[in-house]
Amino acid sequence: MTFKSDIEIAQATEMKPIDEIAASAGLPLDQLEHYGKYKAKISLDALSESTDSKQGKLILMTAITPTSAGEGKTTTTIGLADALSKLGKNTSVALREPSMGPVFGIKGGAAGGGYAQVVPMEDLNLHFTGDFHAIGAANNLLAAMLDNHIQQGNSLNIDPRQITWKRVVDMNDRQLRFVVDGLGGKANGSPREDGFDITVASEVMAIFCLATGLEDLKERFSKIVVAYTYDGKPVTCADLKAEGAMTALLKDAIKPNLVQTLEGTPAFVHGGPFANIAHGCNSILATKLALNKFDYLITEAGFGGDLGAEKFIDIKCRAAGLRPDAVVVVATVRALKMHGGVAKADLKAENLEALAEGMPNLLQHVENMQEIFKLPVVVAINRFPDDSEAELELVREECKKLNVNVALSEVWGKGGEGGLELAEEVIRVVEAGSDRTPHYTYELDTTIEEKVEAIAKRMYRADGVVFTNKARKQIKVLTENGFGNLPVCMAKTQYSFSDDPALIGAPRGFEITVSNLKVSAGAGFIVALTGEVMTMPGLPRVPSAEKIDVDANGKISGLF
Repeated sequence: MTFKSDIEIAQATEMKPIDEIAASAGLPLDQLEHYGKYKAKISLDALSESTDSKQGKLILMTAITPTSAGEGKTTTTIGLADALSKLGKNTSVALREPSMGPVFGIKGGAAGGGYAQVVPMEDLNLHFTGDFHAIGAANNLLAAMLDNHIQQGNSLNIDPRQITWKRVVDMNDRQLRFVVDGLGGKANGSPREDGFDITVASEVMAIFCLATGLEDLKERFSKIVVAYTYDGKPVTCADLKAEGAMTALLKDAIKPNLVQTLEGTPAFVHGGPFANIAHGCNSILATKLALNKFDYLITEAGFGGDLGAEKFIDIKCRAAGLRPDAVVVVATVRALKMHGGVAKADLKAENLEALAEGMPNLLQHVENMQEIFKLPVVVAINRFPDDSEAELELVREECKKLNVNVALSEVWGKGGEGGLELAEEVIRVVEAGSDRTPHYTYELDTTIEEKVEAIAKRMYRADGVVFTNKARKQIKVLTENGFGNLPVCMAKTQYSFSDDPALIGAPRGFEITVSNLKVSAGAGFIVALTGEVMTMPGLPRVPSAEKIDVDANGKISGLF
């Protein structure tokens, strides 16, 4: 049996004009800025006119610890939104914009899959509305002004050995991780070690996602710490007088983007992963706009619940005054068997023993949402044809012990129709109501060490945290400079609850090692680096780009 590829499904779909999608969202035409027939940016006036009095239900989509077998979180997010629409609920979906780096690297596309996609798929996966290019330009303007300041006499007394600001490019390019620039004589700048991050790992991306408007964007930019002086004092973007020009570059990008799902559900796609680890969450502006226009909003956070969901609640929700009404944890039987020790090649065979061994990973994610954040949970099993009834029943029985129901999702093959069971369970949970009091992993008035330890012990179930001597010195400096009360953004491998990607399942008896800390003062958090976290990925042996092509008529193939 042959299946259509994602791009073939998307190209065969007759999209509605974006004006129709906007009308269903109650957005008048004069608030749209069109990017062709099927994409539009929404004027910031739409947000200023909205009120929190019509606050829709916020559903957070997260997942188990990812494996190479796949979980289908974005696909499930889109399929659930379409299913809720089928059930008559006024629903939208809010997603992050994909980075072109992974599109041309491993993933080949990031707009959902099968019959649960956001369209126009090709645009979304490539340049879209140019937001990421603008973010990269703003980031690199600051880098240029920093080096120019040093070249022109360095009146701020910047220590070139303590520059923390990197250049960025929206592409996987390991060759740029570590570079030496400014060579060729005095006229070409000051020689120094430098490096590039991928655009989505930049602090500008984080600020973009967390800003509430242009003035807030500019204020956050002004606080960015780009370097330190010879006597250890932080140098900011405001010191370089760059914040105004950076904001000017993003005056259009900051407007949320409106597109649609295959079934015509409005989709707000804006912002992307951030903070050295793929958070995978859309902007506060897009989230709030959608919540004020719709009764139900489905959004996702990147990777497993220990990374994306934790950051979504501890950083984004805290900053924006949001609280999810329910959390959906996505899992596959295949992935759970991998957590139980089964090789990828052997996943098709029924294996109840391995599934039972892998179940603690799912249960820990569920418990974290219930016990730490006090949120109601639904487990969505993204069903594969090889899943046996006995395996599915085992998952149901184990989840029942935590008073959580399991709903099967078949949205990849059936679209919204395949998500009706999940949608009905989400409606049941949401309408039952929950405690609206915000709960977080840690309180802001604790020390940096205490915040990191709270995440490690409560979320990851680590025995403790080891801070290197370098990390302890950095904590002291950060605290002395007034950053001690900021939230913490953990940069950790996505493949394990621990900082060792080989420790799958729900490991115990481990410690988290923090090797480095830095402040993202504009974004409003401290980044704690653990293990080997890559801020500039490389391409694989066979990049997805090798399969992507375009014909004489401009029709793209190979995106999947």
